[in-house]
Amino acid sequence: MSTSARIVIPLVIVLLTLMGANTPIPVRAEESTSIQQILEEPRVYHLRHATLRGIVRDVQPLAPYTVPNGENCYGAYLFRLEDDEATIPVAVLGICGRPLVRDPEVEDGDRVEVSVTIQAPSHGGYYLSFKGLKMVTEQEGVVQAVADRILPIAE
Repeated sequence: MSTSARIVIPLVIVLLTLMGANTPIPVRAEESTSIQQILEEPRVYHLRHATLRGIVRDVQPLAPYTVPNGENCYGAYLFRLEDDEATIPVAVLGICGRPLVRDPEVEDGDRVEVSVTIQAPSHGGYYLSFKGLKMVTEQEGVVQAVADRILPIAE
């Protein structure tokens, strides 16, 4: 028997056994990061992915904005995500290149899990504000989470 057959055959047997079993296969959810941890050490989290859980506050749809390449982006909005200890601004980026109307996916008071990319101050780049896309300056000190995915949390 070849080496690959010695590996594949037992693997297939295990998978078939699990598929036929009536016991559920446990799946671990991604570990949540506290907002306070991010705010205390934003440089550690800069451009890193994190999963945050909390309550949506102050949802604000944004007017269309223009990115540096000249394209207009539509349907962006901001909200604050609040957990037991702290609050962080979350940006949901617009869809660029096609004019469209998109309502925010969340409402004030929703309990959500948000997969985000953290943008810390003093690293340059852009952030989304109520006035559209803005360049970060060191004195602003904006820590922002940019949403990649938003899921409701079942009560």
